[in-house]
Amino acid sequence: MLVLPAMALGATANVTGTLTGSTLSLSTSATPSFSANLDLGDSTPTYTVPLTIQDTRGTGAGWNATITSTQFTTGGATPSLLATNASTITGVTNVCAGGTCTLPTNAITYPVAVPAAPTAPTAVKFFNAAANTGLGKFTNTPTIGVFVPQSSTAGTYTSTLTISIVSGP
Repeated sequence: MLVLPAMALGATANVTGTLTGSTLSLSTSATPSFSANLDLGDSTPTYTVPLTIQDTRGTGAGWNATITSTQFTTGGATPSLLATNASTITGVTNVCAGGTCTLPTNAITYPVAVPAAPTAPTAVKFFNAAANTGLGKFTNTPTIGVFVPQSSTAGTYTSTLTISIVSGP
């Protein structure tokens, strides 16, 4: 009896996968607020604005988060106002919000003045992701201090923040 070694028979297959990118977005559901007691002198209370930033475009182009605001006012016929330079971003935390992400490399130095006027002026960068960073979904949380002089008029002040995200480092 003749025994022959078994021959391996097989096949190869080339696999192709297609990845599609989708979005660069920024959103928040925050309703930030702060309070100050004028009896205690000048103060700089803070508030935070948790943001969800998603970069799943798959391009690695990087991005910039920008901010502007209207001036804090009590409204009405004779409104009381806080100064147009009252608000300052003192720092920003950034963490992955699920899945795998590439943390952003941020080149912004703090503090960053938040521009304000009766009509919101041109926005400024407050956080960025260098090229090939900031990929995935993040919770990005700026902390904003508001200078309140003791000589302010007591009342409820409001301001509208406009926070945006744009492509590019």
